[in-house]
Amino acid sequence: MRLLPPALWGRFIKRRLPTSLWGRSLLIIVLPVLLMQVAVTWAFFDAHWQTVTARLSDGLAGDIAWAAASYGDNPTPQNMAVIAERAERSMQLSIAFQEGDVLPRDQRRGLLGVVDRTLDSALAARLDQPYWFDTTRYPAYIDVQVQTPTGVMRVIAPRERAVATQAHIFVIWLTLATILLMSVAILFIRNQVRAIERLADAAQAFGRGESPRFKPHGAREVRSAALAFIDMRQRIQRYIEQRTALLASVSHDLRTPLTRLRLELALAEPTKRTAAMQRDLDEMEHMIDEYLAFARGEAGEAAEAVDVPGLLRGLAADVVRRGAEAEVVAPQDLELTARPMALKRALANLADNAAAHGTRVRLSARRLASGDVEIAVEDDGPGIPEPLREEAFRPFSRLDESRNQNRKGVGLGLAIARDVARGHGGEILLDDSDLGGLRAALRIPG
Repeated sequence: MRLLPPALWGRFIKRRLPTSLWGRSLLIIVLPVLLMQVAVTWAFFDAHWQTVTARLSDGLAGDIAWAAASYGDNPTPQNMAVIAERAERSMQLSIAFQEGDVLPRDQRRGLLGVVDRTLDSALAARLDQPYWFDTTRYPAYIDVQVQTPTGVMRVIAPRERAVATQAHIFVIWLTLATILLMSVAILFIRNQVRAIERLADAAQAFGRGESPRFKPHGAREVRSAALAFIDMRQRIQRYIEQRTALLASVSHDLRTPLTRLRLELALAEPTKRTAAMQRDLDEMEHMIDEYLAFARGEAGEAAEAVDVPGLLRGLAADVVRRGAEAEVVAPQDLELTARPMALKRALANLADNAAAHGTRVRLSARRLASGDVEIAVEDDGPGIPEPLREEAFRPFSRLDESRNQNRKGVGLGLAIARDVARGHGGEILLDDSDLGGLRAALRIPG
């Protein structure tokens, strides 16, 4: 069998290691403790238990050899009675002679075989006669039988005469101590990891436009990172507030002259020139709305339950007013927790793009197996080539060649939609539609 190169072994092991901080910290604590317990247990059995068991087995084998030799010197019932009485009183051995019997042929051995091998070695070194023993039939005793010319001498010995029976107590105490220490370590690690998880949750919530209450916890380094995050959040919030105030002022300043121009055009005589100027004003107002929407966003809006089918039906009506066919495919009971105005603006941009470049538009929604809600807008237009799809999300990108020249707007529709999706913790994916055009799927955690 060919061995993998060290680099492949490294990648193989790395793929199977835990990826979370909790899993890796647990592995750092648990693995050394388990290895230490195995090493200590192995050393104990190798250096202590087997040595004691070998000495006990050797002592038992010596007592049995004495009994067999004493009976061989005077093979009479009277001598056997004396040997049995002495063995019972001094050696805790129960000896009985079975005249005319032979040794059993079947061999019964324990699962591990350590006791059997040790006792067999001791009996072989001490006895010249054939023998047989069984360490499994009686839990507290060992049965040893020795063949003599006239029969079988059977010896029943307490198990502690041949085996160090208290070794398991050491293993139990070692295991209990290990479990206790590991439990304390796991609880400590869990508390430290939970502090980092809270910091990550707070960062994700802030990225979605929420402002959860967050208090630093955990070790000094984690608290330092949490305090740095709080300072950063406050600076960003101040920047957002300042930008919002500036945009509100700019919006007011720009809309005032636009309103005066619109009023003057309304009072002027209708001509082709005034109609063209009216269209220019409409386009300018639309451009200003897109600029402000992209720069301002909807971060200050509170999240609430949104009726997805109702929202899609409203968008479908807008698509029909623009001259395209529209269909809605969505479960009637589908709801989504989101910022309603921001979500509507993102989907309206997608629907407007679809209606501008196609004659059929499909608005669909479903709940994925992951729990996310996917809202898709499809059209039968020219679509967007795959190499240009990421570029389509760039602000002010028009993709003239791929979308028959974006005649209206400034190329912020997809950028605003992606900003809204990511502000909800989701994403927008572009793909080919079975209608023949583009499929824009907005996925938001449900």
